[in-house]
Amino acid sequence: MNVPFLFIGGPELFIVILIVVMLFGADKIPEIARGLGKGMRQVKDATNSIKKEINNTAKEADSETAFVKDIKKEITQVKDDIDSVTGPIKRGL
Repeated sequence: MNVPFLFIGGPELFIVILIVVMLFGADKIPEIARGLGKGMRQVKDATNSIKKEINNTAKEADSETAFVKDIKKEITQVKDDIDSVTGPIKRGL
């Protein structure tokens, strides 16, 4: 079974390679491949950087949420303490 590479069969791939060799020459092909490799590496690094930034932002959001929860917990505790102290006073009035 013949599996096409990017929907290009063997004969078409051979013709494309032949045209590339004729246009650029055999000595320029390694330079072109190196340039494409560097370009792909830069895209991969940029993608990883973006993913890292998104993950860091998500972690910061989680820590802010925990911070807000801690503050709300403290506020609730202070309210309860105030109610326990002022409860008898309010009942006396």
